[in-house]
Amino acid sequence: MNRQKIIQALSCLGKFMNQFQFPDSPRDNTDLNDLFYDEFQTTITSAKIYNGWFEERSVRRSIFALSKWLKEDTLSTWSFEYKWNPVPKKIAIIMAGNIPLVGFHDYVCGLISGNHMLIKLSKEDKLFLPLMTKVLIHLDSSFEERVEFTEGVLKDFDAVIATGSDNSARYFDHYFSSYPHLIRKNRNSVAVLTGDESKEDLAALGDDIFAYFGLGCRNVSKVYVPDGYRFELFFEALFDYKYVVDNKKYANNFDYHRALYLMGGHDMLENGFLLLKEDTAVSSPISMLHYETYNNLEVLKKDLISKSESIQCIVSSIDFPNSFNLGQAQSPGVNDYADGVDTLAFLSDL
Repeated sequence: MNRQKIIQALSCLGKFMNQFQFPDSPRDNTDLNDLFYDEFQTTITSAKIYNGWFEERSVRRSIFALSKWLKEDTLSTWSFEYKWNPVPKKIAIIMAGNIPLVGFHDYVCGLISGNHMLIKLSKEDKLFLPLMTKVLIHLDSSFEERVEFTEGVLKDFDAVIATGSDNSARYFDHYFSSYPHLIRKNRNSVAVLTGDESKEDLAALGDDIFAYFGLGCRNVSKVYVPDGYRFELFFEALFDYKYVVDNKKYANNFDYHRALYLMGGHDMLENGFLLLKEDTAVSSPISMLHYETYNNLEVLKKDLISKSESIQCIVSSIDFPNSFNLGQAQSPGVNDYADGVDTLAFLSDL
């Protein structure tokens, strides 16, 4: 195989995935539909049986978001400056399962760098990547020797990419210390508000907060607001996201944390599906959003820099390093790397 063949196959896969944004999205005229369309639809609608967080809405959103950069020109431009590995290395990839297809970018980086992959899927997200690999193998049988899935002990590999919690990251660091490795820890995202946001701006922020029920590293778990900020418009703008509480797992988190903090006598605000608590921590429990006030933007910028190891991205109308506009946190480009570490460079330079 060569990079161009891989990019062409991935772009075909992307066109196929693009059909699944909504249940009634029109079908494209692609030969892949005859073999895989019904299987994809069934897997999307049944995913919640295996993982209660994987609502059909979330799965379709993830598949469509990935398809937007699985295009030949996008992949070619992105990978142009990176080396192709003529002698493939075997890359062990331990994937997380917090949101659907969260490890897909690592998967694409492994292919485009010219390497082979030994993948250990999370039990929380084990359906979609093997199915997509099946599509690629149909397009080119050479993919069969480039992608291997395992449920056993990882062995006979040259480098490691592992994603997990802060606790598992400490284990990964120790266990894989003798290999080239890229270990990712828990991260969250934050928003910085000025107080001048419109209702539409705040509704867009709601997507950054509630997409995937707040389980992703790009989900906003904390907002910084100016001193004296009033949350009435904020809560009003988020009303359309009340559907999150229809998910049993989310509702259980909401009820538990609400009862816990009420019994503890903690001050907090709530609207029936989101708890808002003043707290200096970046990470917040599911169904809760932390907030903190500021009165000096320069001081806040320094504070955010000091917390950069735990922040994936910042959403704001103010220009910050690695920042996105409100509502754009869940729309990363192909070169928006997890933890800010260039995965393709790591794999290309082995």
